[in-house]
Amino acid sequence: MAQKNQVFDNVLDLVGNTPLIKLNTITAPFKGEFYAKVEAFNPGHSSKDRVALYIIEQAEKQGILKPGDTIIETTSGNTGFSIAMVSIIKGYECILAVSSKSSPDKIDMLKTMGAKVYVCPAHVSADDPRSYYEVAKRLHEETKGSVYINQYFNQLNIDAHYNSTGPEIWEQTEGEITHLVACSGTGGTISGTAKYLKEQNPNVKVIGVDAFGSVIKKYHETREFDEKEIYPYRIEGLGKNLIPTATDFDVIDSFVKVTDEESAHTAREIARTEGLFVGYTSGAAMQAIKQLEEAGEFDKNSKVVVLFPDHGSRYMSKIYSDKWMTDQGFFDSKNKEAAETIQYIK
Repeated sequence: MAQKNQVFDNVLDLVGNTPLIKLNTITAPFKGEFYAKVEAFNPGHSSKDRVALYIIEQAEKQGILKPGDTIIETTSGNTGFSIAMVSIIKGYECILAVSSKSSPDKIDMLKTMGAKVYVCPAHVSADDPRSYYEVAKRLHEETKGSVYINQYFNQLNIDAHYNSTGPEIWEQTEGEITHLVACSGTGGTISGTAKYLKEQNPNVKVIGVDAFGSVIKKYHETREFDEKEIYPYRIEGLGKNLIPTATDFDVIDSFVKVTDEESAHTAREIARTEGLFVGYTSGAAMQAIKQLEEAGEFDKNSKVVVLFPDHGSRYMSKIYSDKWMTDQGFFDSKNKEAAETIQYIK
């Protein structure tokens, strides 16, 4: 526990060492014990703080980044916020190519943090000149003194979690973890964490969470890239329409696919049952736990860690908006919850 009089040099000293919190109510019917690694306790409110700080500091050590340089990155929002935060402290300019699937909340946050933001259409192929991958490459070529982080194909993305998230979880569970469940987008979080945990105990089972509309689960099973798997979906920061080299498929045992709708409702359920206000991908990860429990994955000896990547405040205009949920067709006779809980006194 931190001392009451503890003082930090700057906000970056708060990156990492996030809490592991036991889940009690939402998992009450399940076999085993379940713990959430709550990454919203990072100063930038997501696991991407670890990646941004680690990659930038490694680039500084290698002389790739110099004072006055510009950092360019592709992001669904969270990595961009973290890079912008680190750039402020370290004195770099920041340019971000963002998917249009990112919530308006995230885009507004990026602008507030001083980043120059280019919003790119989400539902185009990765090699389309309008995609955020290609836009970032072009901006890098056009901007003198720029460094393109490229988290999707950067080994340092994996290393960041190998050196921090993995050791933290191992220590917090006193080496008793049996399962890790984590969403996979760039793949850095699950890959780096899994690599460390499996080095400590090869029997730790690592289960990735993928979205319907993404190619990752099928690629893991067949090593074939199947374009027929690709179609639009709503979850941000989960799944891909390409194969990121920052994903080490060899350390992941299996994948579970989850739907947009169930993940949204499960995120809301986490808030109502555990008092944890978490993001869309956290709902996806918890939804995967539900499906795994139903499939008989866990027993009374299971000690399961699920990674909750970010904070719910970034989704106020999406999954925590009744209007957005209604517009998506996510409210029905089974899920008609929130509007009835607000009463206006006239």
